[in-house]
Amino acid sequence: MPKQQILSKRLPKPSGHFSHATIIEARGRLVFISGMVSKNADGKIVGIGNVEEQTRQVCENLKAAVEEVGGTLEDICRVDVYVRNMEHFDQIHKVRREYFSAPGPASTMVEINKMTSPEYLIEINAIAVLP
Repeated sequence: MPKQQILSKRLPKPSGHFSHATIIEARGRLVFISGMVSKNADGKIVGIGNVEEQTRQVCENLKAAVEEVGGTLEDICRVDVYVRNMEHFDQIHKVRREYFSAPGPASTMVEINKMTSPEYLIEINAIAVLP
C-alpha cells in the first residue's frame, strides 16, 4: 500500500507542503534518519545565511540516506523540522515541494534558539517505511 494522505473535514487544509497524517502499510523496514543539516559530503556547510540553499542541501542529505538503503523520498512518511526562524516557513516549503511530491509526509516544524553550529538555519529528521 503506498503512502496515503489522511484528510478530515474537521481539520483545516495544511498551511504548507505536508500532510496532517499519512497512512502506510506497516510491513517492511522502518528507517529512522537522524537530523540532517546543510553539510555536504565533504563536511562543508552549504548556503550559509540562505535558508533555501540550506533546505535544498538538507533534502539532498535525506535523499542520500534513504537511497542508501534502497528507498526514495516517496518512502518518507514523517519529518520533524527544526528552524532558527519561523519566518522562513514559506521558503522552506517552496524547496520541500521540489523534493516531496504529494502527498507530503506528516510534519512538525518548530523554531529553536540554538543548533550545533550557529550557521545552521534548518535541521530535518525523518522516518521512512520501505517495502
